[in-house]
This record gives sequence, structure tokens and C-alpha cells, in this order.
Amino acid sequence: MNPAELKAREDMARLCKSLFDRGFSVGTAGNVSVRLEDGILMTPTNVTLGDLVPERIAKIDLEGNHVAGDRPTKEVFLHQAFYETRPGAGAVVHLHSTWATALSCLSDVNPDDCVPPLTPYVVMRVGTVKLVPYIKPGDPKSGEMIRNLKGKYATVLLGNHGPVVSGKNLFSAVCAAEELEETAKLLVALRGQETKLLSEEEVADLKTTFGTI
Repeated sequence: MNPAELKAREDMARLCKSLFDRGFSVGTAGNVSVRLEDGILMTPTNVTLGDLVPERIAKIDLEGNHVAGDRPTKEVFLHQAFYETRPGAGAVVHLHSTWATALSCLSDVNPDDCVPPLTPYVVMRVGTVKLVPYIKPGDPKSGEMIRNLKGKYATVLLGNHGPVVSGKNLFSAVCAAEELEETAKLLVALRGQETKLLSEEEVADLKTTFGTI
């Protein structure tokens, strides 16, 4: 195993345990992947994010064949679709975190921009979030649904399911997933209150200064 893959496996185990220990994932919920030069590392199916063994993390090749480690997550199609449509993505984090999942269950959010610009950091680290319809977990149709977005969104909320966040590397994807969860918590807590969002000019200024996701 080359040093880059070994480090990626160790980073996955460490950061996934951090997510689990802090309550961003419970039980065997959630799955994470990292793109390599010769394939994709994925968390195995039916394993908690807090108990990953680096050597047993699943690996698929560029054609989607399982080549090493334990059997990959059933959400493999979801991860593949992000990498195929977002060439700059180096990692994908899918959680069932409480507040973002709560947001995905609400019937009155804007599906084309379901996380409004409440704070500068959600603009800088997460970007525009698309709410997509519910599809049964593990259904290959989830991959088709993401491909149909043509790489426009770095982050989506799966209806009645939870967030999927891509990033240029694993650390940035984890940080964006955490930022999304905290913003979703604020949004749900503020429902029914008169809330001030960042203006279009303020959002544009952030995108000019820090770039777009």
C-alpha cells in the first residue's frame, strides 16, 4: 500500500471517529469517502464511524469494482456520482446529523436554496444547498439524481434523510458538514422569529473575497 493511501485511511479513521464522538453520527449511520489516484476509499457497510480500522476501509477502483477492504457502504452510488460530476472533489461526507436531517424533513424550505445565508461561514464553507427528493437508501437512483445536478452543488440535503457534503479534501468536507449542521440548528431554532439574512451584496462580497464552493 502506497504512503498516500495509508495516510488517507488513517485520516478517515481519525476524522470519522471525531464526528462519531461528537454526535454527528450515531449507530452505523453515515458514510465517508476519499478519492485516490487509482480509486475511492469508502467506509464499510454496517460499521460505526467511531470504530473504523484503517486497513479494513473499503476500496473500489475507478470502474467501481470492490478491490480491497470490507464491503463498501450501500450508498456507493451517491459517492461515485459526486466524484463524476465534481472533478475537484477529493472527499464526500454523508451524515444523518440531527439538525440538518430535521431541515430535510420540513415541507416549506426552498428546494433550490434550502440553507439561506444566515452566517458568513455557511456561505464560505458550504455554499448553496439543494434539497433533493427522498430516495430509498442504497438505491442506485440516488446516483442518477446527483448526476442530473451536473456538479452545480457541492452539498445537497437528501429529503427525509440527511446531508451529503463534498470538499476538496477530507478535512474541508468534514468542516463543511459541521458548519452545515450548526447552521441548520440555527435555522430550526429561529423558525417563527423575524430573522435577518445576509444581503445579496454581502453574499457577493464573500464569494468575491473567498471564492465559491
